[in-house]
Amino acid sequence: MIEDQASSLRRMNQPNLIKVIAVTGGKGGVGKTNITLNTAIAMAKQGKRVMVLDADLGLANIDVMLGLRVEKNLSHVLSGECLLEEVLVEGPAGIKIAPATSGTQSMTELTPTEHAGLIRAFSELQSKIDVLIVDTAAGISDMVLSFSRAAQDIMVVVCDEPTSLTDAYALIKILNRDHGVFRFKVVANMVRNLREGQELFAKLSKVTNRFLDVALELVATVPFDENIRKAVRKQKAIVEVFPSSPAAIAITNLAKQALKWPVPAQPGGHLEFFLEQLVDQGTEVQRDKV
Repeated sequence: MIEDQASSLRRMNQPNLIKVIAVTGGKGGVGKTNITLNTAIAMAKQGKRVMVLDADLGLANIDVMLGLRVEKNLSHVLSGECLLEEVLVEGPAGIKIAPATSGTQSMTELTPTEHAGLIRAFSELQSKIDVLIVDTAAGISDMVLSFSRAAQDIMVVVCDEPTSLTDAYALIKILNRDHGVFRFKVVANMVRNLREGQELFAKLSKVTNRFLDVALELVATVPFDENIRKAVRKQKAIVEVFPSSPAAIAITNLAKQALKWPVPAQPGGHLEFFLEQLVDQGTEVQRDKV
């Protein structure tokens, strides 16, 4: 089914692709969701239409981090109770958020049919967006792998903990050897300074260079910043409440850089989980009318 959708899209003329970035990390506690949210808000402040997908489908937390009231979530979309458009909530700077559910194990074990249903949900989305950022769950589950290999860019968030590096390597290894992903962008988070971030990246690169056929790129070093904790307690994003703080400046620079990453001329490469949405919605409407 996914291949059929991919083939139909490739036959369409001049698709206007959306930038899709997956933010992952192998383990929890590395600050992945903070990086996701603040990058999205920083992009929106630069005039981009941004959507965040909370892909931790069983333990959602993006809406909680922002203190947003959510009445429906992706589980209601998959059950057919509503359209994706109806579950979207608006966050800071006008970003759109597709919230997941919390405490629902079935959402962490979607079948191929349910995967396809989520694809169709995105194809029916009327909101036009420039960037879709996917905040994956921790670990190396099938869902994490599916979301990661579907994106055009994968940002792996690591911190200076042995388990962080070990789990990041495991994730990169599986995506590379089993799914043919070769390029990864790395964010060194909660580091004391630029040098520590570079050393952290060097540790990970040393192992991947020895055992894997991958290319890693250090795209940001985000310093440890007490203002992040203050922002979290306020249920706010640090780029909103402490925009001049070291972490906010680093993430804003990351957002500027990410917006310059090239978008491929046409879909291809991996499963393309969001293929149906990676075309201009106007073209989609025209196809429906034929």
